[in-house]
Amino acid sequence: MGRAGRGGGVRIRSGGFRSGRSSGGFSGAGRSGRSSHRGSSGGFGWRPRGSTVIISNRSWGGGGYRGGCGLRLLPAIFITIFILAMIGMAWEMMVQESGSSVTASTTEREALPAGSVEETGYYTDELGWISNPSALTSGMRSFYEETGVQPYLYITDSVDGSHNITVQALSDYSARLYEELFTDEAHFLVVFCEYDDTYYVGYTVGSQAKSILDDEAISIFADYLDRYYYSDLDDEEFFSRTFADTGERIMTVTKSPWPIVLVVFGLVLLAVILFFWWKKRQEQKRLDQKHKEEMLKTPLESFGDTEAEQRAKKYEQPPASSDADQQNQ
Repeated sequence: MGRAGRGGGVRIRSGGFRSGRSSGGFSGAGRSGRSSHRGSSGGFGWRPRGSTVIISNRSWGGGGYRGGCGLRLLPAIFITIFILAMIGMAWEMMVQESGSSVTASTTEREALPAGSVEETGYYTDELGWISNPSALTSGMRSFYEETGVQPYLYITDSVDGSHNITVQALSDYSARLYEELFTDEAHFLVVFCEYDDTYYVGYTVGSQAKSILDDEAISIFADYLDRYYYSDLDDEEFFSRTFADTGERIMTVTKSPWPIVLVVFGLVLLAVILFFWWKKRQEQKRLDQKHKEEMLKTPLESFGDTEAEQRAKKYEQPPASSDADQQNQ
């Protein structure tokens, strides 16, 4: 029970149109050695955590670190933390954008109007994989609410009793099943067939549902299916998340992260400029303070007072004449 392997990617093939419906299929290769995706996996992994910065204001002996110095360094520390945080945010956005394996949604889509679907059940499980139906249908109902298209999942390991499966055979099989299962044109039938470490998917989209499930939307569905197929999710969660995430993505135009990244880099550049300005200003203040201290330490005798001496001589009174000198004159 469960998904048998992991590995290989998705190959999509369109199957053409039948009575206004579209059918097609894709497959994903696997590797042997894993009999089920149920249960949890061991081990551990790295997860980003918030960093705690401890700033000490203690004084250390021996003429080294002082509390005042620590306070002066606080702006530099905060600016450095801000720059690193902004760079980390921008880097994470770029990595997510470049490494994303899911097709971007570039089309604005409008959900089908209420009443388009004659609501049915949500799945058929020929292999006994689904033990928690509500876990499966929660994601499928989310897809229905987002798009107005009701999904239906058919799980099997054969086509017409044969394990000789091809994408084209499964596409034809899904087209025949659509006729048997539904009376409206607003269903999305997905036939998931796994055999011999490989999965195959055939699908048929009702003619009314094609306005939502175009080629791009099918590619998004295939990408999510491939992503979660090789995860450790239980079978119900694997399908449920595939449908839920597909519905959310195809009904929203995917926004590029680059405008946000450019804003982040602009803030980082501004922070760098402010940091160097602050550093230069602190250095100038330090030089001015040093100059003042040197002036205060210099003895007054070392300063020449030529101007003062000249002014003193200018206003100096001549000595008074004696009485004998006056008589001789």
